Amino acid sequence: MKISILLLLLPLLLSACPEPDSASQPNIVLILSDDQGWGDLSINGNQNIQTPHIDGLAQRGVSFDRFFVSPVCSPTRAEMLTGRYHVRGGVYGTSAGGERLDLDETTLAEVFKEAGYTTAAYGKWHNGMQPPYHPNARGFDDFYGFCSGHWGDYFSPMLEHNGRLVEGNGFIIDDLTDHGLRFIEENRNRPFLLYLPFNTPHSPMQVPERWWKEFESKELLQTHRDPEKEDIVFTRAALAMCANIDWNVGRLLGKLEELNLSDRTIVVYFSDNGPNSWRWNGGMKGRKGSTDEGGVRSPLFIQWPGQIPPGKKVQEIAGAIDLLPTLADLAGITFKPERPLDGISLKALIAGETSSWPDRLVFNHWRKQTSVRSQQFRLDAENRLYDLENDPGQTVDVAAEKPLVTSRLTRAKEDWESAVLSELSERDSRPFTIGYPGFKYTQVPARDGHGHGNIERSNRHPNCTFFTNWTSLEDRITWEVEVLAEGEFEVEIYYTCPPADVGAAFELTFGESKLSGKILEAHDPPLRGMADDRVERIESYVKDFKPLKLGTIQLSKGTGTLTLKATHIPGSQVMDFRLLMLKRL
Repeated sequence: MKISILLLLLPLLLSACPEPDSASQPNIVLILSDDQGWGDLSINGNQNIQTPHIDGLAQRGVSFDRFFVSPVCSPTRAEMLTGRYHVRGGVYGTSAGGERLDLDETTLAEVFKEAGYTTAAYGKWHNGMQPPYHPNARGFDDFYGFCSGHWGDYFSPMLEHNGRLVEGNGFIIDDLTDHGLRFIEENRNRPFLLYLPFNTPHSPMQVPERWWKEFESKELLQTHRDPEKEDIVFTRAALAMCANIDWNVGRLLGKLEELNLSDRTIVVYFSDNGPNSWRWNGGMKGRKGSTDEGGVRSPLFIQWPGQIPPGKKVQEIAGAIDLLPTLADLAGITFKPERPLDGISLKALIAGETSSWPDRLVFNHWRKQTSVRSQQFRLDAENRLYDLENDPGQTVDVAAEKPLVTSRLTRAKEDWESAVLSELSERDSRPFTIGYPGFKYTQVPARDGHGHGNIERSNRHPNCTFFTNWTSLEDRITWEVEVLAEGEFEVEIYYTCPPADVGAAFELTFGESKLSGKILEAHDPPLRGMADDRVERIESYVKDFKPLKLGTIQLSKGTGTLTLKATHIPGSQVMDFRLLMLKRL
């Protein structure tokens, strides 16, 4: 009887909680390239490449001519996600925990999810790996890709899907786009936010033959302003990767058109920093890692047919900090941030609804280097002043000629450093988290660990590395961790080991808890990546690591040191170690 009444009332209950009105809420497709410079697009004057699909976004929408991001990857992502300068959110590095976005920050995905949007991120996250830093805990319903800063293999690599390790399918950018296309298809009848942080043209410089053949022997019509600095082969590889991105952007736009979603979808395209090599970039000074114009100027294109005037170019300066308030404003979402935003909505500029705009300041910071940009000037990290309206290449210091401007911008920079940098503590005391309630998987990679004794990291760039040369019983690998909730965890270790070293035994400990393991099966694949690299890489080569189930361990809530140590070494070494995967039971 009670069940029958509930069934009769169900339609009324559902009508009382209607689905979001998808017709009035625009979808968002946010595309972020990695290490693509402002000059790596044909619409910005590069004659070495054609990028018709990305160019089309500007032609059908608005382009921001002076849009600024951070000098490197994770800070830009943090600023886009929060509308606040990255140091406010605890982001000060690109690996070893420095890329993590503080947990008290509100993200773009959380804002849109609260407004009824279905959310997904496919690609390079780079703002924290272990939940609750993981994208699934920061507002994204679905995540596919990798959380690290760079990846060592772009062809069917090991990736993750909502925390579970999986194998990719083909070239990574094509694969990420495929996931995006499926997400659009599956959510066509509800408002969605799709974030596609592509990881190219970041090195290693790998790209399918189809794209490489176009550029392998291409004569470059434009080069860097200091041509002796340029690696032509690297430039060709970067351009080939950018051409692949453009093709995938075309696929996304085609899907929106096919499903009649174009007029209901805001498409945003930008990059996370300046180019990752010395190549043509409009004659600007600086590249990735620099707070000069060439290191922080990014393209920004926003398309929304019928709502944004086609071909509009905005000259006023803006930054990644403006994307959250702008997209929320365009989507009609009202939210009250828990912390003051540094960014502002650009909607009035996009719509041309303002005849004047304040001469605001945008700050760029990385590794104790801060520069400040006004509409006309940039005061660089050494307090040299450049008039970028008349000297876009930053060649002449006009500080002596413009003492009032220099004084004003110097004071502004000092005030910003005093107010904003002070929010970043001298030492990162945040442990790596394990066992966040409601999440099944916690990945504990070599990247986040410390090798002791003879143990060596496979490369000085930690992000996609493994530990090797584990030759002594005194050697160990440690992580400073916090177990967020007590529980029992199944543990897998990803290893390689030659036949001569089979039989090595080891144990994993945390507090009073201990789990023992033993290598019973050889697995000795070669290093790889060389065959697919178009340019010799600076990062670690990779191997196919084998998972070994160790059993279960009971972990108590609290902070401490997670330690992996050998107890028996019958051969010359224990193993090469890539990661631990902990699964809450």
